[in-house]
Amino acid sequence: MASPMSAGDFLAALTNEGVEVTQVGDWRHHNRNHKGPWGPVHGVMIHHTVTSGTEETVEICRDGFEGLPGPLCHGVIAKDGGVHLVGYGRANHAGLGDDDVLRAVIAEKALPSDNEANTDGNRAFYGFECENLGDGEDPWPEAQLDAITRAAAAVCRHHGWTERSVIGHLEWQPGKVDPRGFTMASMRDRIREQLK
Repeated sequence: MASPMSAGDFLAALTNEGVEVTQVGDWRHHNRNHKGPWGPVHGVMIHHTVTSGTEETVEICRDGFEGLPGPLCHGVIAKDGGVHLVGYGRANHAGLGDDDVLRAVIAEKALPSDNEANTDGNRAFYGFECENLGDGEDPWPEAQLDAITRAAAAVCRHHGWTERSVIGHLEWQPGKVDPRGFTMASMRDRIREQLK
């Protein structure tokens, strides 16, 4: 079981991994901690936003929208590879997912099929939202894929996790498809190489 790193350690981990970071407002104290616990943390979750345009995407992920208040993640990964920190602590990104998947993440074993939504993921995962329409056609520039790799690797390196602690939303919650346009197996391969 791992306690979440401090906001300062999170920022340092990202920058030490070569991530280009933009700090948005008072991101260190923008969270949903009043709604439930943040931690222990067990992994990193990758999403796509179904949005276009970095400025609007960052605003949505920071503020949320009616029925789903922000922050909707910890960092927004833009097409140009920049990572915009919008919140830190509990964030509305993972929702309810499969307890069997969480057990596999903790054990760093192969993931079972996600067929239940019975476990709070917002307390257990760092979340990165990646700017993409999620239609399977919107491209994933190399700069963005590299930033996803580095951001996830930064968190894993800090906690002593392997690439198996990184999952996609589609692997956590039944009915989710994100991220769409690359496979999580290929992303975990990249993260494994980054961690070497």
